[in-house]
Amino acid sequence: RSIKFYEDSFDGKIVLDMELAGARNVFMRIGKGRIHFYDQPPGFSGRGSIHHFGIQTDDIVGVVEKLKSNGVVFQKNITDAGFWKYIMVPAPDDILIELFEVDKNQIPPEYQNYFE
Repeated sequence: RSIKFYEDSFDGKIVLDMELAGARNVFMRIGKGRIHFYDQPPGFSGRGSIHHFGIQTDDIVGVVEKLKSNGVVFQKNITDAGFWKYIMVPAPDDILIELFEVDKNQIPPEYQNYFE
């Protein structure tokens, strides 16, 4: 379910799908980033180990439209915080994604080294 979500929603490409350490491991490329899926149930119940992770895009409006066409329901609209626009995306397995776009012409100096 998760792998299909990232393939359909973010054009994720599987670069490696193998058995390792007794579990299926899937390595996926999304833009310049990578996600590693380790198919092993957690040793506890409840929310996942992370609160959220971020995916940077150059076209937040276009990605949100694509996600909506794939059936993703958003609780809020895109937030415009000046140089930073973002929206929280509900994903499978109780994961939350912060989809964000940065205006490179407005980045404060203290953030410039973080972004390409």
